[in-house]
Amino acid sequence: MQFQETTDVKKPAPLSFDLAFQPAHGVAVPVAAGVQRLTVNNRGPFTFHGTNSYIVGDRSVAVIDPGPDDEAHFQALMTALKGREVTHIAVSHTHRDHSPLARRLKAATGALIVAEGPHRAARPLHEGEVNPFAESSDVDFAPDIALSHGDRVEGDGWSLTALLTPGHTANHAAFALDGTGILFSADHVMAWATTIVAPPDGAMADYMASLEMLLGRDDRLYLPGHGGPVGEPASFLRGLRTHRKMRERAVKERIRKGDRLVADMVRAIYKDTDPRLHGAAALSVLAHLEDLVERGEVVTDGPPSLMGRYLPA
Repeated sequence: MQFQETTDVKKPAPLSFDLAFQPAHGVAVPVAAGVQRLTVNNRGPFTFHGTNSYIVGDRSVAVIDPGPDDEAHFQALMTALKGREVTHIAVSHTHRDHSPLARRLKAATGALIVAEGPHRAARPLHEGEVNPFAESSDVDFAPDIALSHGDRVEGDGWSLTALLTPGHTANHAAFALDGTGILFSADHVMAWATTIVAPPDGAMADYMASLEMLLGRDDRLYLPGHGGPVGEPASFLRGLRTHRKMRERAVKERIRKGDRLVADMVRAIYKDTDPRLHGAAALSVLAHLEDLVERGEVVTDGPPSLMGRYLPA
């Protein structure tokens, strides 16, 4: 989700997003050598034009992120896969716009489902806390093979390396197409917007650590879970890191100026944002506050929460 911030903190140039994307719903579109993209028609504020599924390989293939349990998308996938063997179904994470169709696709093809693991939150729920994304989570998902960082999945003429990138969810993974410089970045890095990091599903400290891990690589092209490709990943990652640091500084500045509640911080930092998005913005602020409390830069009365009061350390 993309937010425009307004603060009293001096900011660098804003991160530039690319909204030019043609989803071609229902059609398998070649996006790189040996890679096709098929986009689900599930447009929305968190999905942009829809979830991208990817087909990797030629006669023997892997499907990355088959998507929601959507009949039209399932039929489009089966049409695109006709005459080809599907050996693996790789799932980046267990939000319902990415993983549920994996079970039906496995039943139809006999492919193995590979992923980091079942859905879980980044931390336990606090007493009385409700997970705002509980209905978006595919809690029934279970991979046939659980992947660790660096594990490789191989097929005929291709191999994928799992790179664990927690942050958006605790079980988020990206997949590198070995020998090509291509990374399937799922929801961790997208060209059209910044990624939702919402406790308790996600954690800001994990997200920032995952960005740093990716910055240590030399990938040349990211193919994300929503929207078009990221053509200069290193530059874009540095921009994302700066963007998050800027947001963190804005939160600290609001606390220094006397804001004590998340709602007050959101009204100030996101005053030019559609108020309908303030709920998601509050979760983003909470993610930063959790990290700041953990690092001892902010204090609060009890576990960090949307209703907590926050003070400078």
